[in-house]
Parts: sequence; C-alpha cells; structure tokens
Amino acid sequence: MPDRPKTLRDLKSSGYRSESVKSEMRRNLLAKLRRGETVFPGILGYDETVFPQIQNAILSKHDMLFLGLRGQGKTRMLRMLVNLLDVYIPIVAGSEINDDPLHPISKFARDEVERKGDDTPIAWIGRDERYHEKLATPDVTIADLVGEIDLIKHAEGRHLASEDVMHFGLIPRSHRGIFCMNELPDLSPKIQVGLFNVLEERDVQIRGFAVRLPLDVCMVFSANPEDYTNRGRIVTPLKDRIGSVVRTHYPATRDLGIKITEANAWTDRDGGVHVAVPRFMKEIVEETSQLARTSPHVNQSSGVSVRMSIANFENLVSNAERRGVVAGEETVVARVSDLAHAAAGSRGKVELSMTEEPGEEDGLIGRVVSEAVKNVFDQYLKPKQFRSVVEFFESGKTLTVGDGVPTAEYLKSIEGVRGFKQDVESLATELEPELAKGPYRDALLASLAEFILDGLHVHNRLNKQHKPGSARYAQ
Repeated sequence: MPDRPKTLRDLKSSGYRSESVKSEMRRNLLAKLRRGETVFPGILGYDETVFPQIQNAILSKHDMLFLGLRGQGKTRMLRMLVNLLDVYIPIVAGSEINDDPLHPISKFARDEVERKGDDTPIAWIGRDERYHEKLATPDVTIADLVGEIDLIKHAEGRHLASEDVMHFGLIPRSHRGIFCMNELPDLSPKIQVGLFNVLEERDVQIRGFAVRLPLDVCMVFSANPEDYTNRGRIVTPLKDRIGSVVRTHYPATRDLGIKITEANAWTDRDGGVHVAVPRFMKEIVEETSQLARTSPHVNQSSGVSVRMSIANFENLVSNAERRGVVAGEETVVARVSDLAHAAAGSRGKVELSMTEEPGEEDGLIGRVVSEAVKNVFDQYLKPKQFRSVVEFFESGKTLTVGDGVPTAEYLKSIEGVRGFKQDVESLATELEPELAKGPYRDALLASLAEFILDGLHVHNRLNKQHKPGSARYAQ
C-alpha cells in the first residue's frame, strides 16, 4: 500500500480522524443500507426477523448475544460482522494490540510515540486481522482472555512492576476490532465475571496491575438457550451488561428450508454421473427435519440442526451417484430408496427425549422419513388414484426396488401394472416438466413410480419388506 501514510506525521497531514469500532460499524452499516446491499449474504429466512434485530443493535452501538439452537447460522453471521469494518486502519507499527497512532494505550506504543514523535512508523492492518474468536470451554482462563505476566520477559530482566512484563490475552489483542466468544454458557461462571469490566467499563486489568487499558472493542457472543442440557448458565450480571440479545430460529417453511439446503449442500459432483433431484424428493428431505423439530420423541430443547437437511441431501445425491456408477448409468434421478441410508446423515443431529430407550435413534429416523413421505405424497396425490396398482399386488405379485435395480428394469416392471406407466408419465410432465423432456426422463419415471409405491405403503395399502440395499413391495 505505497500510497498510505507511513509515519505519524503523514497520518496527521492526511486528515485521518480516530473513530471507535462501534461507530465505524454503524457508519458502514448505514452506507450498506442506503446502497441496498445485503449485509449477510447467503443467510436465508432472517430478513424480517433476525436481521432487523442485529442492525438495530449495531446502530445502537450494542454488544450482542446471538441466542438460538444449534444449526441456526449464529457463528456464520458473527463472522460476517467483519465486513462492517473498514478495509484498512492504521496502527503503531509493532503494536500487539493495534494501538491507534493518535491515541495509543499500551506502554510500547506510548513510549514509541513519545520517543519518535511524528516520525513514529505506521502500519496498516486489514479487517480480517481485527476479528478474533474463542470457543468457550471449561479450561479457558482469565489469562487466555485478558492476559498474564510473561515470566520469560521477567527473566530477561524486566521488573515485575513494569507494564513491559505483561502478555496480552485475546480481548486486548482485539482492541479496535471485534471479539467473539462462542457458546458462552460453557464458560465457567468465574471467567464470565471477569468479563464484567470489559463490557461495562471497557477496560481490563492484568494480575492486579495498577494500569487500565481503555479498550475499544465490540464484544459479541453466541449461546444456546439456557435450558439446553446441563452445560451451564450465563450469569445474570453478564447478561445485564450485553446490550442486545438476538434470537435466531429455524426455517419457518419447507420451501425456505429447501432453499437453504440447496445453497449449502455440495451437489456439484465430478464422478461422471449426473444426478438430478426432483422437487418432491427435496421436499421429503426437508420435511424429515421439520417433523423431527416437532416430534415428542426428540429433545426439542437441543434442537434439530439445519445441518441435518444438508447432510441428508448430500447423502441422497451420493447414493444416487453410487447407484449410477454401479449400474453404468450416466444420468440418474434420486429415489425414495436412496433415503434408506438417511440415518447416517441424521445420527447425532437428533437427541432423543429422556423417555426414549437408548438405541432407538435409527428407528425414530426411519419413522420420521416415512411420515415425511406421507405428507409430501398427500400434497400431490391420493391413494385412491392408484387402485389398479393395489390390485396388481393383491393378485400376489411383488416388486423389488433399491440400489441394484437399474432404470430399465424399473420401467419394465411398472409396464406390467395396468395404467401405471401412463399415470407416472402424466405426473412426470405435471410435476417435473424440465426433467420429463430431457435425458433424465426414464430415471424420473422410475423415481416417481417408487414415490407412489412408498406413498401407498405409508397409507397402509401395500406392505414393504426391507432388506440391506433393497426393499420389496407386496400385499
């Protein structure tokens, strides 16, 4: 950056004026709002609920606590706050705590300015260097956050009464920037108490030194609601010092959940197999998560992360991709049977309620997926539309689906059911017109046929016998 001031003299002559970090964030937020820019790109569903809370807090120059269940984008939004900082700011060159050249607070910077005056060298740091984050764990100490006496410096001959012997923690090193503490309730109460001065008096004291560091820092935190398990609590005086508590939430609708999943799931595969996921399959994946968030068998105080939908969707695509590779098919469409392995993407993302028996997780996930298939089926179809299909199985015939059944075999099987293939073709044109007229057509017909069969099963019109990698429908 050759055009930027390199000495204190140059900085003064440039007209630079000091500004607090919260004033800086406020100014940049107002500019973004006037230009109509998105403050949190890629975060969906919060425009009318969460974003106004955050924007008001920044305009009010508040410290913030993002409170919500897991998988609601709290940390991601906190990290995006760095975009509200200026691209570069000047500091006293060599300063550990980003000292403002016009208002130095550390002994090093004060001595540097006093000794060199207007010839004090200036360095410039980017916005990313002004954001520091710490995950709260029980072993975090005050020394980690605030600072400690550096015994190595003392051994080098510096006196214990001198500020030169201090080692700064993360919060002083976040001076003129943003400090984020993730999962605040996990921080032990005595350490939480140590944050009181930072939040209210805006200063820190290290090991009883008679020195105050008047820090300029925006403090932000994330936490799950206080009743989440027994991990800890946020002490009341600390909550009282946090300016704004922003509540986050899960997607309110299935459509919004699908958009979030599509935006975050990895689907751009390079395995030589082109996978398409029809709308009804996307709805089943998202409906599974929505149902889990209301199930009495799931501990709702822990929540069901959006990551469950993303992981299930990625596994759905992966199973279809694997199936295509094994069958030698270049274009495949995701089927209901590809969700047979949904448990792998859901394990650990649902926490059973206290009344559930251990080991019931996979069974619960299977029941929730079946309920999701039923809800999506009812949205588009009715079981009585497929009386001829039920009659086919009532005559004693069976039909096997799964990883080992290629598309051609599917289509051949459904041709033996009176009127079934014609119904499937008509539905394909109605529900997925783009896929129905392209190279995915046959694979889409197979996927729709299986969706109908499973819909009849969850409506108790057909039986379904599960086997590893396959299932058989019968009467």
